Amino acid sequence: MTIDNPSSCRVVILGGGTAGWLAAAYLSRTLKMTGITLVESSEIGIIGVGEGTFPTIRSTLAGLGISEAEFLVRANATFKQGVLFEGWATGKDSYFHPFNMPIGGEDEALLPHWLADTSPQRPSWADAVTVQEQVIRAGRAPKRPKDPDFSGPMNYAYHFDAARFADYLREISVAAGVERIEGTVAAVKRKADGDIAALELADGRTVAGDFFLDCSGFRALLIGQTLGADFTSCAGSLFNDRALAMQVPYAQPGAPVRPYTLATAHEAGWTWDIGLTERRGIGYVYSSRHCSDDEAEATLRRYVGPRGDALSPRQLRFETGYRERQWIGNCVAVGLSAGFFEPLESTGIMLIEAALRIVGEFLGPNVLASGDRYARDAAARSFNRLMSARFERIVHFLKLHYCITRRTDTAYWRDNADPATIPEPLRDMLAQWRHRPPSRFDFVVDLETFLPPSYHYILYGMGFETTLGAARYPGAAQAREVFARVRAAHAGARGGLPDHRALLNHYHARTGIQPSKVSR
Repeated sequence: MTIDNPSSCRVVILGGGTAGWLAAAYLSRTLKMTGITLVESSEIGIIGVGEGTFPTIRSTLAGLGISEAEFLVRANATFKQGVLFEGWATGKDSYFHPFNMPIGGEDEALLPHWLADTSPQRPSWADAVTVQEQVIRAGRAPKRPKDPDFSGPMNYAYHFDAARFADYLREISVAAGVERIEGTVAAVKRKADGDIAALELADGRTVAGDFFLDCSGFRALLIGQTLGADFTSCAGSLFNDRALAMQVPYAQPGAPVRPYTLATAHEAGWTWDIGLTERRGIGYVYSSRHCSDDEAEATLRRYVGPRGDALSPRQLRFETGYRERQWIGNCVAVGLSAGFFEPLESTGIMLIEAALRIVGEFLGPNVLASGDRYARDAAARSFNRLMSARFERIVHFLKLHYCITRRTDTAYWRDNADPATIPEPLRDMLAQWRHRPPSRFDFVVDLETFLPPSYHYILYGMGFETTLGAARYPGAAQAREVFARVRAAHAGARGGLPDHRALLNHYHARTGIQPSKVSR
């Protein structure tokens, strides 16, 4: 969709980083808007520790009209096909949350028959209904060199260098006509009706606009400090409030690159471990209520090993939660200014994408330029309802990873399993799922970031027990046939896809850009 915003209708984005420059690129290149200005200060650093994405990023990037090969090289990106969780259920377990949907989308029909099989030979749920776990374990890429941009046999997303990605987005946005202004905001000027009129910079310049996107990060300078949108904390359910991050070089050039995120549970949190082309991004997300910063750093260093001895971790402090009013008047919060969750399941950039898509849809071809205040405010109310519901459902999904643990070795895990910390809607669903498999009626699909198959991968990857009792489910013979078909496809899927590192090397060779030119 293209939004008609004549030059008299000015859009101002406050803040760069991934949120600001993805917004600028989306508005200018996907929606073909003009009159866009982005204000950022080189004195204010970007957070940029989250380097994982969700499969929606592929359609977002395709809409920008860029080459997948160029993106991979410029952002120092690699492929991500899901998450491997280690130690979350018992401390010694592991399971995959792959991005592929169950074969034929038949997970609801297949699940009772998988649950009924209690034999020792029963494969994991993910392995029973997809080939992707086998592909991931074999270190394969999700696609082949001949496949079109942003598509392939496996569902996938990316890992990338957040700073390089923002730089690349800045370049293509400026080329599309976005004006970049370097400056620090000293004051925000408002109209008599409460709308934002302009940003007043420290050097005396004024940047006026008709519509503003607040991409100022945790500061939330516009939506929070200026417009007073309240912040809803989720700390009662999601305890983690700090992270330590390191950029760790590979032991050898050309080392294998994992095509997935590795999430390993520890005493008071978990580590992420992702592979880029020239380094690994490793971090420890933890609860300051359950361990000290020194204990957290010791945990991270034990995980990283000797390669981290000369490295100093970067610390990030955050509060998990979101603003229920993310659009007020002529201002929309995008990114950290709207809300933040720990990087479990890579929700950060995905929420930026969702906000931009909904804003683009709700503004429509005429609302922004028409000056119809009621229509604009009605769009804001609809947006806020949708985004608040989306954030709330993400809280439920993230808490699921913690609350069904069987770990009792530390207070952190015992507290996470305390029913008092589980949001009531999730607690109600878990009570029902003890007696029946999850149903499509448990989910309002339009509001879900994570669809029912993702819940199934987490529930049954962690060994959640559903007792079927005397219930009878039709289709046993068909289910056995599907399971056999998936097993038969495992070897072919592994053999038909290239090594992950080899495919990355192919893209680098195609562009002619050397990895050393894009690594930090």
